[in-house]
Amino acid sequence: MKTLAPAVRLDDRLLQAMGLMCVYVGLIVYVNACGKVMAESYHPFEVTLFRHGIAFLWMLILFAPRHGPRILVPKRPGLQIIRGLCGISSSLFYFTGLTQLSLATAAAISFSTPLIVAALSGPFLGEKVGLHRWAAILTGFLGTLIIIRPCGDGADQWGAILLLCSAVSSAGYQLITRRLAGQDHAETTNIWSGFVGTCVVVAMSPFFFTMPNQWHHWALFLSMGIIGGSAHYLLTKAFERGPAALLSPFNYLQLLGATLSGYILYRNLPDHWTWIGAAVIVGAGLYIARRENRLRATSRSV
Repeated sequence: MKTLAPAVRLDDRLLQAMGLMCVYVGLIVYVNACGKVMAESYHPFEVTLFRHGIAFLWMLILFAPRHGPRILVPKRPGLQIIRGLCGISSSLFYFTGLTQLSLATAAAISFSTPLIVAALSGPFLGEKVGLHRWAAILTGFLGTLIIIRPCGDGADQWGAILLLCSAVSSAGYQLITRRLAGQDHAETTNIWSGFVGTCVVVAMSPFFFTMPNQWHHWALFLSMGIIGGSAHYLLTKAFERGPAALLSPFNYLQLLGATLSGYILYRNLPDHWTWIGAAVIVGAGLYIARRENRLRATSRSV
């Protein structure tokens, strides 16, 4: 019985990580839907400002009184700054591109993030990336091209490129999150991410800021920040419990939520190119996750 205990604890941690990822995805679907609605009335950079600024204040309110000043001191400040820059870049690209594309199409393009994570997990995390994984990664990127190429006019094409840039930035964010796991507290990581992102958009705010003048706009901005900050805290806790290549494919669940919210808000559904491309990307990502599980099981049995 004692020899089996470590394996049980490991499986429990993986189940917890997967559960946290599912909750994270649900919260992010809400944040993205609010972001698209608010970007119709405000500059996308202002949407990003409220999203990250309020999340930063929310993290301070939650964690600073409990942990004291030491929670503000990271062990890897350089990595924390880079993570924060990746996070804010991803949001800036995403909310700007979202003004040109539907929620479901944007979610489908963002599915390339787990593939980028898998491709870079070797040099960044020391994980082995073999021939099978590279084949799945290339197949997944083919799916991304299927989604992007049918965009007919220049605005759609530009929006798709911005969403792909967001996916690259998000991959960097997730890889660094995994790198920081076990070094800095999740609370420290999220406070620093919010701090760095807020500093960037505040510095840019004189060029785009407009004071919201309706109470429901304030309500949506506040909810975006609080829910978005909480979601990324759950993401950090998930990556403390499981490997990046296994957890990242859970982002594929966003397509269901994005499709539903897009239909409720705008009565639009993804076209057939989006579904085909998303199916290719999801298939590639799930293959990577399945192979990752098999390799982990083999390494435990040796």
